[in-house]
Amino acid sequence: MSDSEIKFLSYEEALKIVAAIQEEEDIENLDKRILTVYNYEDNEVCWFDYDSVVAEVKTDDKKPSKEAVQNYILHHIPDWAKEI
Repeated sequence: MSDSEIKFLSYEEALKIVAAIQEEEDIENLDKRILTVYNYEDNEVCWFDYDSVVAEVKTDDKKPSKEAVQNYILHHIPDWAKEI
């Protein structure tokens, strides 16, 4: 494993950290959406590109459910999020 590979928290660990996932405008590119992850202290933990997540999660060319997007994100919280 190289140093650049991201390690993810377990789903259970992510649930202890993640308080909210908010869809927002990307302030650097107003035509893009991002999904910002917040912890219980209301600090921004990380963010995901909306289009990338939807493309990863969708099936049968349908927009994925909110639950499917949340599950994907909770399985992809980087391990360094514990330090925030």
